[in-house]
Amino acid sequence: MPLQDHHQIVSVDDHLIEHPRVWQDRLPEKFKAAGPQIREVDGKHLWYYDGQVYPTIGLNAVAGKPREEWGMDPVRYEDMIPGCYDPVARVKDMDVDGVQAALCFPSFPGFAGGTFFRAQDKELALLCVKAWNDFYIDEWCSVAPDRYVPIAILPVWDIEETAKEAARTAAKGARTFSFPDSPVPLGLPSFHTRHWDPLWEVASETEVPISLHFGSGSFVPGFSYASMKPVPGQLAAPDGPFAVAIALFSTNLMWTTVDLLFSRALQKFPKLQFSLAEGGIGWVPYILERTDYTWERHKWYQDVDMDTRPSDLFREHFWGCFIDDEHGLKNRHEIGIDRIMVEVDFPHSDSNWPNSRKRATEVLADIPDDEVEKIVETNARRMLRFPRGS
Repeated sequence: MPLQDHHQIVSVDDHLIEHPRVWQDRLPEKFKAAGPQIREVDGKHLWYYDGQVYPTIGLNAVAGKPREEWGMDPVRYEDMIPGCYDPVARVKDMDVDGVQAALCFPSFPGFAGGTFFRAQDKELALLCVKAWNDFYIDEWCSVAPDRYVPIAILPVWDIEETAKEAARTAAKGARTFSFPDSPVPLGLPSFHTRHWDPLWEVASETEVPISLHFGSGSFVPGFSYASMKPVPGQLAAPDGPFAVAIALFSTNLMWTTVDLLFSRALQKFPKLQFSLAEGGIGWVPYILERTDYTWERHKWYQDVDMDTRPSDLFREHFWGCFIDDEHGLKNRHEIGIDRIMVEVDFPHSDSNWPNSRKRATEVLADIPDDEVEKIVETNARRMLRFPRGS
C-alpha cells in the first residue's frame, strides 16, 4: 500500500461549527446584543443576526451519522458530535481518521464571510469578521498549533479594510485568506478589474495563498438554481432536488479559474497563489486544454496576454484540491503532480470520516510513493508554509 505510516495527511478543507461565544466574548459591549446569537425556537437551535435567521443545516454536521439519517433540517448542538465545534474533541476525531493537520473553514459566517458581507450594519460586520479571525487563530488553532492551519476571512465589501485585515491576520499567523469563489454574484467588481490589487499585493508580499471555496460567492450552480435569489439558510429549489447543485458545485471553480487565467492579475502579481477548495481535480485537464485552444485562436483580437499560455499560468498559480476523485488522479500529470492536494471535508456530507485514510489508501493504491507523499502532505505544507512541527 502506498499510503505509509510516515505519510501525514494534511486536509486543506475541513469545517467547524461555531459557538455563539465566538462573538459574545469578543465584541464591544455596545454591540453584543446585536451580534450573532443562538436562540431556541420550536426545539431548534437557530442563529439570529442582522434581522435574519440562519439554521445550521444538517448536511454540515453529519459526521458519525448513517447516510439514511442525513437531511437539511436545522440541527442542535447535541445532535452533532463534539468535534464539530470543540477543537479538543476535533483533534481526537482527526486521530481516529488518520489526519494529522486540517484547515477549517467557517460555517455560520459563510466559507468566505458572506453572512457579514450581506449585513446592513457594516461597522458591526467588520467587528464580527475580526472576532472570528481572532477566535480561530488565537483560540482554535492554539489548542494544537501543529494540527490546525490558521485561516482568515475578509471584509470584502471594503477593499481598504480587506487589505488591512489581510495584513493584520497574516502578521498573526494566517496561512491562507478565504475569498469568494467569485465576487460578481455578490455585486462586487470582477477579477478582471484592478479593484482587488491591494489584496493581491498583500497576499503576494506575505506569501499567503487565497483559498477559493466553491459556493463562497453565493452562486448555486444548475439551471434550476442559477436564477434564484439567495435566501439565508435556504438551499432547496422549488422544482429540483439539491442533489443537482451538490453534483455541480465544482463547476463554480471552473468558471473562477478561467476568469483568473484571463484576468492579467497573475502576470501583474507573479507570487499570487490560489487554492481551489473542494473543487475536485478531474475537470482540470479539459479546462486547461480548452483555455489554451481558445487562447491560440482568439488572442489576436481580444485584450488578453499574447505571450503566456493559460495552462502555464495555472501550473504556476493554482492548486487543485480533491476529496474523492479517481478520474483526476488518473490524469494527475496533466494537472501537475506538484499542484494536487487532498481534502477531508469533516464534518460535511462529502467527508469519508472516520475512513478518510482508508479511502485515500484505496484511491492512491497504484500511485508511486513519492507522488503520494506530495498529494497527501508536502504539497499542502509547501503552499501553506506549514512545516511539520510548526
